[in-house]
Amino acid sequence: MFWSLSVFNLLQHLGRITLTLLLYEVTVIVGRNPSFLNGTCSVHLYSGKYGNTPLNGGTSITLGNCLTVLFQNEDKEAADEEEEEDDDDSGTDHLSGEKSGTQLQRCEHHEGGRSSLPDTFQTSSLLFYERFKAYQDYMLGDCKPSEVKAFTADYLEKVLEPCDWMALWCTDAFDVLVEVTDLDLKNLKAWVELSLPLKCVTRGCEITEEAMLSLLEATQYKVHLQELQVVYDESGDFVQTALALEHLRFFYKHIWREWDEEDEDDDFDYFVRCVEPRLRLFYDILEDRVPVGLVAEYRSLLENCSKCFQQFSQLRSSLSVDSDSELDNVSMVEGLKLYDQLETFKRKLRIIENPLLRYVLAYKGNSWQQNLQSRGLRSSGLKVVHVVTESCCTVLLQSLLSARLMPLCSTEDTEIQFHREPVSAVDACHQDDVVILLPGRYSVSSSIFIPDSITMEGFGFPDEIVIEKKTKGSTFVESTGADVRLSNIKFIQHDAIEGILCVRKGTLNMENCVLQCQTTGVIVQTSARLTMNVCDLYGSKGAGVEIYPGSVCSLVGNSIHHCRDGILIKDFANALDGMPAITMENNNIHNNEGYAVILVKPGDGKYQVLAERREEDRPGAESKGDIPSTDMSTSSSAPATPKSAETNSMEEDLASAVNRKWQFSRQISRNKEVSCSRPVQDLMEHQIFVSVQGNQFRRNGKGDFGTFFY
Repeated sequence: MFWSLSVFNLLQHLGRITLTLLLYEVTVIVGRNPSFLNGTCSVHLYSGKYGNTPLNGGTSITLGNCLTVLFQNEDKEAADEEEEEDDDDSGTDHLSGEKSGTQLQRCEHHEGGRSSLPDTFQTSSLLFYERFKAYQDYMLGDCKPSEVKAFTADYLEKVLEPCDWMALWCTDAFDVLVEVTDLDLKNLKAWVELSLPLKCVTRGCEITEEAMLSLLEATQYKVHLQELQVVYDESGDFVQTALALEHLRFFYKHIWREWDEEDEDDDFDYFVRCVEPRLRLFYDILEDRVPVGLVAEYRSLLENCSKCFQQFSQLRSSLSVDSDSELDNVSMVEGLKLYDQLETFKRKLRIIENPLLRYVLAYKGNSWQQNLQSRGLRSSGLKVVHVVTESCCTVLLQSLLSARLMPLCSTEDTEIQFHREPVSAVDACHQDDVVILLPGRYSVSSSIFIPDSITMEGFGFPDEIVIEKKTKGSTFVESTGADVRLSNIKFIQHDAIEGILCVRKGTLNMENCVLQCQTTGVIVQTSARLTMNVCDLYGSKGAGVEIYPGSVCSLVGNSIHHCRDGILIKDFANALDGMPAITMENNNIHNNEGYAVILVKPGDGKYQVLAERREEDRPGAESKGDIPSTDMSTSSSAPATPKSAETNSMEEDLASAVNRKWQFSRQISRNKEVSCSRPVQDLMEHQIFVSVQGNQFRRNGKGDFGTFFY
């Protein structure tokens, strides 16, 4: 409680009151008619301490003394803060800050108990914020790509011990103990001497002391700083040296790309555009927040981009500047092809590294995942009804028998099998089988793959038949069957990395289901078909329904709510994929963080500039709150017309925007607002919508409809 004179004056005119307040660690009860202004009021203490003296219940002190202690403590804290600020001005704040914030442990080198090497500092388990702070505040700052090496050398000069420290020189073939005698920071190397007697661990080879001395002599006794690991020392004198080498090693292993320095557009903040997104992606992968298929795709792109860059560099270095020979002309054409291929790889890498672009553009699924082939019909022609239950009562079994089993098993070529959980039932299915789930809560630890045309239905209401997946991994339910049907089931997803349901190919008909998502909701891949009727979908941190080019999607009578976006439509078809075909009727899309429907489209420079200008001119573009229920064919507001006074300047900007199209796409990862939305009068203008009617949109954070240009 904060005291003021008005409170004091008010309390003076009140009768007997009881007031409990907390002054630091003093809790008191104020008695009758206190005289606050002269500080002579006695208070009864029932807990706490007075200054540094512990007090027990029944002790009486004056309020003036309480306030004196309070102000003395405040003055002391203020003095301590001033002293800390003075210390920060010493020019070594980067040393004290890191030392206090990062405690390094000992990393033991056992090698099966035969190692003679000393222990080193454990630096490989640093947290995200520790690396982020080091790169942003101390090592890189606001440098450009061409300045990275100079900034790094300057940082190391301030932090590294100049000489006389022990380290392990670690390579793929051996680890050997050396002593650092001097530094060559310009080339990020150190002069070392071999520690005698030789202490070394080899991998797949034998190295003698003479061979190691010869190797050092061949390298002029200089080794890369990245290959050095500081020997553990309990005094703490070499903690900063160990940390600095770890930051250097991690940067050149996981952040730096060999083509970064050759970027034609060198005038940008390297940390903002490259370091931060790559660092975040590294920890997202480390903490299982990125689908494993996308991780595999990213690493494959990195490898291919590196090979392409090396080929391009070799070809470029072999060309003669003044030569007009036919061979050089052929090499020039080949170089242009390699350059285009290199830029394509780099663009795809930037999309994956940027969290927002990764969400709207990057991922089409786990191509590496097991792609189960359809089993087809059984050779015997037998059809099976799979009943899933852990236990059931007689009444329920009689009801199941009369309502479903008797109609399905009316012929001799049908049998019934019982299962305790749904995964084994689906795995045992062949074409035209039926899976019936009795009421219960089924916990599964693996994904449900449906490669055949089967029917999977719950015998009851969706809230009574629950399938719950708690383990991390791939998509919850994955369908590739030609004609799959799901009904009357509730799916609950926990600790997910990928979406709750993915239709990779074939057709999925889903009716009266509940989907409690965590990451992305339902994904409809290229060439797949989804019919989703009277379903309830919520909780997705991505889009509720994600529709890819070339797919067919029919959404009728569904409720999609409390997601990041309601429906995300990816309309960037290439020569092989057609546009998606979407039917939306009588859906209720409400209470989503972003848009009810968001369309992702490729944008040229002209359209992009116009859309940005229109958005800036439109008042209340980001208005929130209740939006009246509307049919999807009408928008909640009309587009504003750009100001006529800006027409000429806009036309001049368009030409330069087209010329800067490549640069603009490169800048997209560092802009906070990379999307632009615009209301539309009639969504049927978009050819992707086959039928749109009777939909309701309410309380979506950014509006009914948005467009993302990339």
